[in-house]
Amino acid sequence: MPRYLLIYPIRFSLLGIFLCCLLFNVWHGHSQQDSTRIVTYTDKIILKANIDTRADALLYRNQDEGERLELTPNSRYRLFLSLDYEFIGVSVGLVPKFLGANSDENLKGKSSFTDYQFRFFLGKWVQGLSYSKTKGYYVRNTADFAPNWTEGTDPYVQFNNLTNSHYGMSTSYVLNPNFSYRNIIYQNEWQKVSSGSLIPTLYYDYNIFSFDELGISSKEKFFNLRLSPRYFYTHVFHENWFVSGNLSPSLGVRFSKEETMESEAIEIEHSTYFTRSFSTGLNLGYSSEKIIFGLNLTFSSDWYNEDSNSSVETDQLYGVLYFGYRFQPPKFIENTFKPFSGN
Repeated sequence: MPRYLLIYPIRFSLLGIFLCCLLFNVWHGHSQQDSTRIVTYTDKIILKANIDTRADALLYRNQDEGERLELTPNSRYRLFLSLDYEFIGVSVGLVPKFLGANSDENLKGKSSFTDYQFRFFLGKWVQGLSYSKTKGYYVRNTADFAPNWTEGTDPYVQFNNLTNSHYGMSTSYVLNPNFSYRNIIYQNEWQKVSSGSLIPTLYYDYNIFSFDELGISSKEKFFNLRLSPRYFYTHVFHENWFVSGNLSPSLGVRFSKEETMESEAIEIEHSTYFTRSFSTGLNLGYSSEKIIFGLNLTFSSDWYNEDSNSSVETDQLYGVLYFGYRFQPPKFIENTFKPFSGN
C-alpha cells in the first residue's frame, strides 16, 4: 500500500484525540485563572542563538508515471540570532560557513539562505512577520534520472538559479490565560505549573518561486491562507525543567499565478489549490533567572494536489538547539519602552 494512504488514518486518529484534549483544556483554562502560575521576564533583554537542521525541501510526485522529484538546498545547518524585550522580538537567520554548510559544493552546488522574523505581543495576541529567501537547489534523488550516477563521486543535478522568496505573517490567540506560549516559543516567560491551551492561528503568506536556466524562465507567485487549531501542552517536572508537546493540523487555500517564458513566448496560468498540513513537536527546556537552553524536535508535512495525477508535498523532520541569556536592559532602553509597557 502506498505510504500516503497509510498516513491519513494516523493523522485523523491523532486529530480526534487532539480535539478531545482541546475541549477539556479550553474549559479548564477558563475555569481557573491564577497569575502566579506564570513568571514574566519581559522586562529583561533576552539574547538567544538557535541552531537548526531544517531545509526548505520540495517533493513533486507524478502518480501515473511513478516519478518523483526531490529538490533541496545545500545547507546542513541554519543559525538564528534573536533578541526579545517587552512586547517585541526580532531574529535573523543565516547559513554560516563555520557550521559546515555548503562544504560539498562541488557535488551539490552552492546555496544561500537569509531569514528575518519580527514578533509582537499584545496581551493574548501574538503577531508574527517574516521574510526569507533561499537560492540554489539540487536534486536529491539524482539517481532516479541518471542511471550511471555514483553517489559521493558524481555531482547531483543542480538548479543554481532556483529561488524561493517568502513573505509571511501569522496571527495567534492564546485561549488559556494560565498557559505560557512565550515560555516554549520565545522563552521570555516561565511556566511554573503544568498546563495546556488551544492556540488558533491564521497564517497568510506570499511566495515567489522562480527558475531561470536552460533557456526557460518560469516564475510562480502564490498566496497561501490557512487556519490551524493548534494545541500545546507543557508539563513542568522540575523547578527549572519542562517538556512540551504540540499538534497542529491545518486546512487552507492557495491562489497561484504561473508565468513561463520560452523562446520569447509567454504563458500565464492561474490555479487554485486546497492545501493540508500537519505538524507535531516536542520541546525539552531549562529556564533559570538568567540562563535558558533546550532542544526542540519537529515533524511537519504540507501537501496539495495539482491535478488528479500530480501532487506537491513537503515533509520535514528537524531539530533545534537553542541557548539564551537574560539580563537587565540599560536605563535608556527602559525609559524608551516605559510608556508602552505599562510599568
